[in-house]
Amino acid sequence: MLGSVGDLVEDVVVHLHEQVNVASDTRATVVRRRGGSAANVIAAACRAGGAARFIGQVGDDATGRGLTDALVADGADVQVRRAGRTGTIIVLVDTHGERTMLSDRAACTELTDPDPAWLDGLHTLHIPYYSLAVEPLATATATLAGWALERGVRISIDTSSAAVLHNIGPSVALDRIRALQPSVVLANELEAAALGPLLCPAHLGGALVIVKQGAEPAIVMVAGMPPQEVPAQLVPDVRDTTGAGDAFAAGLLLSLAAGADAITATDAGHRVAADAVRLASISAGA
Repeated sequence: MLGSVGDLVEDVVVHLHEQVNVASDTRATVVRRRGGSAANVIAAACRAGGAARFIGQVGDDATGRGLTDALVADGADVQVRRAGRTGTIIVLVDTHGERTMLSDRAACTELTDPDPAWLDGLHTLHIPYYSLAVEPLATATATLAGWALERGVRISIDTSSAAVLHNIGPSVALDRIRALQPSVVLANELEAAALGPLLCPAHLGGALVIVKQGAEPAIVMVAGMPPQEVPAQLVPDVRDTTGAGDAFAAGLLLSLAAGADAITATDAGHRVAADAVRLASISAGA
């Protein structure tokens, strides 16, 4: 089973039909749906036919219960604490499908006192860097990662956000990542630029490092080998790329757990990401 610890929130996705008219009206379509990087990974894994578990905290409110019910309906095993209010992310999607996110994570960051049983049956614990950036969630996540390593569970880390990395400091972020001894580290091109040349297997204990580049080929770095490019699957009429990177992680990690090599697993990640983009674009009215 693939597990992920972190955010389960309500996404309010605003699809802009034109450039924002500051201090005036802008035509848009607004869609509400489940979001959060960790939850997106788990939902994508379930859609891809894998067994998956979400671990985190959500608000003790109707919105939180609706979000967890939807994740269960997708086939996920959901292990949550309920307290506070459910978080909300405003996702602004421009006419090219590019996203800008306004984040209020609320209860997600308040997870404490993790339960070792949350790791039962996992082959991989996937950690978005969001889960390492704010306390007390960061301490709970690091504790789970330590227990996972003791059990032989693979650790995967997604660097999540260039803005978060810049705020924390690239060297601090890389030290935190390396300390968790990940087997896999994922970044997009902006995050890779923020972290610099030390985002590589040699600096990260031999971890498989993959740089996602949207519709461009992913760069796959395996210890002791030159970087290789793996082409993405192109999707026509893209309206929304929300969750594509998380879906890529799900496809990649499920494939690695099944014994695939890094290139084959990266291709599987592209396939699952393409499916997520198609689904999001359909919901956006493409």
